[in-house]
Amino acid sequence: MRIRFLIVSLVTTFSLAQDASDKAAADKAAARNREAEVSSSLDTRIDISAPKDDAKSHPASKAAVADLDVGDSPDTSGVQEFHPWNPMKALKDIEVGDYYFRRKNYRAARERYKEALYYKDNDAVASFRLAECQEKLGDKTDATKYYEQYLKILPEGPFAKDAHAALDRLGKAQ
Repeated sequence: MRIRFLIVSLVTTFSLAQDASDKAAADKAAARNREAEVSSSLDTRIDISAPKDDAKSHPASKAAVADLDVGDSPDTSGVQEFHPWNPMKALKDIEVGDYYFRRKNYRAARERYKEALYYKDNDAVASFRLAECQEKLGDKTDATKYYEQYLKILPEGPFAKDAHAALDRLGKAQ
């Protein structure tokens, strides 16, 4: 008899708890629907205009940004181009570039190293490896440029001796 009572009480408690959670979920859904009906992006606009005394506080700011206009076209004036900074993507591009380099597919490796430099400017490893690819592909000018870029970033880096040797070799070839 005790076991039946225990089972009945557990089933009843479980069903009451489930009903309560169902009711709470329904109440939350109804609240979200009410919010969606009255919400508008026009109500949440943020004022990004300059403060009233901005010109007085920063008198040279207009001259500083005057040279940022891009061309004569009205649709490009004042446009500033940005590119993403993603060091993890750059690292993955270097890894894939190394794979192509080991397989002697220098064109594919070159493109991956360029993409790594797009996502992370001044990456020393990508610069050095891109220089190696350019040298293997016969583009001595770009190879020199990227070897020098590597040496600017890491003058005493792990590939510094190789970069100096390559620059000497490329200098003699020209």
